[in-house]
This record gives sequence, C-alpha cells and structure tokens, in this order.
Amino acid sequence: MKTSMITLRRILCPVDFSDFSKQALDRAMVIARWYEAELVVVHVMPVVPTVLPFPSATVPDVAALDPHAVGRELQSFVDAAGPAPPRPQTIVRMGAPAAAILDLAREVNADLLVLGTHGRTGFERVMLGSVTEKVMLKATCPVLTVPRAVDGGAQAPVFRRILCGMDFSEASLRGLKFALSLCGESGGHLTLLNVVEWMPEASLPGLPELDLKQFGASLVSEAQARLEQLVPAETRDWCEINASVRIGKPYVEILRTAAEESTDLVVLGVQGRGPLDRMVFGSTTQHVVRTAACPVLTVRP
Repeated sequence: MKTSMITLRRILCPVDFSDFSKQALDRAMVIARWYEAELVVVHVMPVVPTVLPFPSATVPDVAALDPHAVGRELQSFVDAAGPAPPRPQTIVRMGAPAAAILDLAREVNADLLVLGTHGRTGFERVMLGSVTEKVMLKATCPVLTVPRAVDGGAQAPVFRRILCGMDFSEASLRGLKFALSLCGESGGHLTLLNVVEWMPEASLPGLPELDLKQFGASLVSEAQARLEQLVPAETRDWCEINASVRIGKPYVEILRTAAEESTDLVVLGVQGRGPLDRMVFGSTTQHVVRTAACPVLTVRP
C-alpha cells in the first residue's frame, strides 16, 4: 500500500451558496475524506458599497445580512452536500471577501483552499470572479478552483484522470508531488505535460530549414527524457503515468490535452508572488483557470 506524498490536515472552502461553490464544496469533501482532513467552510458577508459599480448590479436583501440567519443558511448548505466525517466547521465573516478568506486561511493554517471560479449573477458574480483571482495570487497554500459541472450532477467525481503541467521549475516540481499523491488516492491516470514554445515553421537568418527541424526535435527529445526521469519507479505500482511533450503555446496545449483526455483535474505550479505574477497568470494560469472544464489546482514552491 502506498504512503501519501503530501499531508492535508485542514481544508478551507469559501462558499456563496451558488452552484459554483456547491461544486467546490463537493470536491472539498472528497479530498477531506481521502486525507482525513478537517474541513472549514466559510461564507464572507461583503460590505455593500454605497455606489454600485454598474446600473444593473443587484444588492443583497438587508435581511440576509443578519450573521445568525446567514450562519443557519450556511449550515443547511453544508448539510445538504452530504456526510463528511468529521463534521465540517462553519464560519461566517464580514468584510472584503478576498482579504477575509486569506486572513482565515492563515488563522486556521489551511493546507488547501477550495473555491468556485465564479459566484452568482450580477454584482456578486463579478465580485467573486475577482475574489478568486486575488486569492490565487496571494494565497500561500495550494488553491483548487472549481467550475460549475457541465452535467450539473450532485455527485463530485474523484480525480481519476489528472494532467500536471511541467516546466521543470521548483513550483511545477511541487505541483507534481501533489499530482502524484492525488493520483495515488484515486488509483487513476496521470499525464505529465511539457510544452515546448518552438515554432518549427519559423525561419531564422543563416539557418537552413533542416537544422530548424532538427533543433525542434532535439528540444522535444530532451524534454521527454527529463519528464521520464521525474517519475519515481515505485509510483508506477499504484498510478498509471504518461509523459507527453507538445509544441505550441502552453495554455493552449494544456487545455487541448485536458479536453482530449477528459481530464478531471489540472495541476499547475505557480511561481512566487512578486510584481510579475499578474503577467504569469495572464499568460498561462489565468487562461487555464478561466477556460478549463475541470477543476484546476495551483501550487506554489
């Protein structure tokens, strides 16, 4: 029997009672059961601005701002999701959603954040979309973002088919550790994908076409060998693993591969939280999170 490569003791799942957050809660419960982790479910009551950002925005009912009433609604929302031993802890906070979620993640020492990619319609949907991005950028623990399931099913699927994007950075190596552990829990299939940003049809002064093709082939061959070396031999006893190298734009090939393989989870390593993060998110991670039909786990080094 394999030993888990990671330890998850506490999982934090923010919800806003939308379908997106219900799907997030379903998956948080699955992972909590796998790792016998404590699950903390939080609802943040945002401070409603005096001036709304656009005319069609909807303001929450004032009655819904009663913390005790919201607490009861939150408990019912969690209970309706099904049994999740041990019983999840529910918390209601008030304030700026992203800041409140990040503060609570630090307070409870969360090992994983699980949240939906969008919220409800109108004002709340716009707000939660930006909240998710802010949490992803600033969270110190891994973040699992969950889109609304296409089939609308209430039963969250286990992560049987996992795709892990690899660029050989420290962040992607940590992402691989999570991917291997989750794959072991589900006994499923893991694809390691490296994307070579090389345009074989491009022409460079002084280099014949044949040399360009050979150079591109050598890049792919080298990346393939590096991927193969990353997989510990013993992991193949409890997880089917495939290493793949593609040529093109990273986010395009990640999404293409995820669709072709009916992927249940995409795992991406994300670099540090410096000023260049928004450029990184805009070029790869953000594209994948916003477009993928399956959950995406972002992991920092």
